[in-house]
Amino acid sequence: MRVNFTVNGRQQEADDVWEGESLLYVLRERLGLPGSKNACEQGECGSCTVRLDGVPVCSCLVAAGQVEGRDVVTVEGLAEFSKQRDEHGHGGACGTGGGCGSKGVTLDAAKQWQAKPAGDSQTGEGVELSNIQQAFIDAGAVQCGFCTPGLLIQADALLEENASPSDQDIREALSGNLCRCTGYEKILDAVRLAAARQSEAV
Repeated sequence: MRVNFTVNGRQQEADDVWEGESLLYVLRERLGLPGSKNACEQGECGSCTVRLDGVPVCSCLVAAGQVEGRDVVTVEGLAEFSKQRDEHGHGGACGTGGGCGSKGVTLDAAKQWQAKPAGDSQTGEGVELSNIQQAFIDAGAVQCGFCTPGLLIQADALLEENASPSDQDIREALSGNLCRCTGYEKILDAVRLAAARQSEAV
């Protein structure tokens, strides 16, 4: 079958998709977006997390046919997605007391942003990093990097919904994302740092 959907602000078409093929496979193998990692293929580790119509999902558990006409954001497009969201007043950046009550960016709103010539939201090259991406670097939260894309997507969604998360909020939001390198303290530090910078920018 043929699947038409939006990925990182661009219309994409995947041909000859078989019924059991996952969104993760289509993103990595058909569209050349390797940011979402293939690890457990059971929805247990979170390394393949993407946003589907604004909601974080494990792309290994989503059948490719389910994304027909829908909007997907991968880690490659996270910086541009965050920039467009901030410019249009969506999500956690519009308040410091726990977000604006939205559960992500609407599909119509997400479809209105487009990749700019200065950077490439398809590959992530040449695009200024988002708040959460920069915080991961500054806090030393990027280790081997395998789990990082999923953590970034999940943490960005958390900060969109809750601009001032408690440690418990952060731990709960990231509980589905496993890191095998070491402890999670630097990752928690990064989310705290991003939240603090986000509140300062409001």
